[in-house]
Amino acid sequence: MRANDGDVFDLFSQTYASGVQEKLSLQEYLLACRDDRSMYATAPERMVAAIGEPQLIDTSADERLGRIFANRTIKIYPSFADFYGMEDTIERIVGYFRYAAQGLEERKQILYLLGPVGGGKSSLAERLKKLMEQQPIYTLAIDGKISPVFESPLGLFDRDRMGDLLEDKYGIAKRRLTDLVSPWATKRLDEIGGDISKFSVVKLTPSRLRQIAIAKTEPGDENNQDISALVGKVDIRQLENFSQADPDAYSYSGGLNRTTQGLLEFVEMFKAPIKVLHPLLTATQEGSYNGTENFGAFPYQGVVLAHSNESEWLQFKHNKNNEAFLDRILVVKVPYCLRVTEERLIYEKLLRESELSES
Repeated sequence: MRANDGDVFDLFSQTYASGVQEKLSLQEYLLACRDDRSMYATAPERMVAAIGEPQLIDTSADERLGRIFANRTIKIYPSFADFYGMEDTIERIVGYFRYAAQGLEERKQILYLLGPVGGGKSSLAERLKKLMEQQPIYTLAIDGKISPVFESPLGLFDRDRMGDLLEDKYGIAKRRLTDLVSPWATKRLDEIGGDISKFSVVKLTPSRLRQIAIAKTEPGDENNQDISALVGKVDIRQLENFSQADPDAYSYSGGLNRTTQGLLEFVEMFKAPIKVLHPLLTATQEGSYNGTENFGAFPYQGVVLAHSNESEWLQFKHNKNNEAFLDRILVVKVPYCLRVTEERLIYEKLLRESELSES
């Protein structure tokens, strides 16, 4: 084996090890929260941290950029360095996450990328999902079993009764408490008689491959797609052991189930039947949504990212029955790049990623 081969294997091992789960007791987690606010950071907060600080460019010092940006000072984000000619679009996306991280109205809205075919919407979505993988999440567990919806441990605590104590002792603001745990966690609570010390906390790295805090939902056929694509459904294999309304008989495979503290991408959202989209309203507005069975609601503090072409958007927008959705969508336009210099950089990037780069 050559030396360079060893370096590759070592690097892979180090990268894999960085994503290995770490287990804490609930008490250790709360003590760590006192010193590190990232232990309970929301999805928008983690995204802002992953994007990083921008570079400020004074366009008045450059004749070409000064004409384009009216001599304004613009922000360039290294995380999006290879997205040429999209400064305004990226700034609006970053602004959405920044305001959502501050707890403003954006945290209740769906981020919607609107633009023509080939404008870069899917590439932006993939970059955002990749950035979401950089910051870990902390989720509830018990007896080695992780919550199937990857929920925050803070959902265990009642805001009114325990909020002041948690804020004084551990520095956790009352607004961080959601007052809601999943039906799975509720059943575990009943089994242990309310002794929350038996819960543990697991540090997880979000993963597109494993669908941990990152998921992708696509529209299906109008005749057979239902809300289970978002909220999950009963696992018929478990009905031999559990009743249909038992949380342990449920398959937590929906997009919202997997992204309680993460990012859900909904591709071509407005091609889906309107009934499929209804759970998105309560998930984003109320921070919870119902499953297909008769048990409690699921918590949701994630981000919903949707995108489609202009034709679907116009058709959806002009339907007055969809007004409830329109008020809950923040539209970010992703137009074609029409600047020659940046368009050349785009073509050079495409060539570098093809066999033509060697010709």
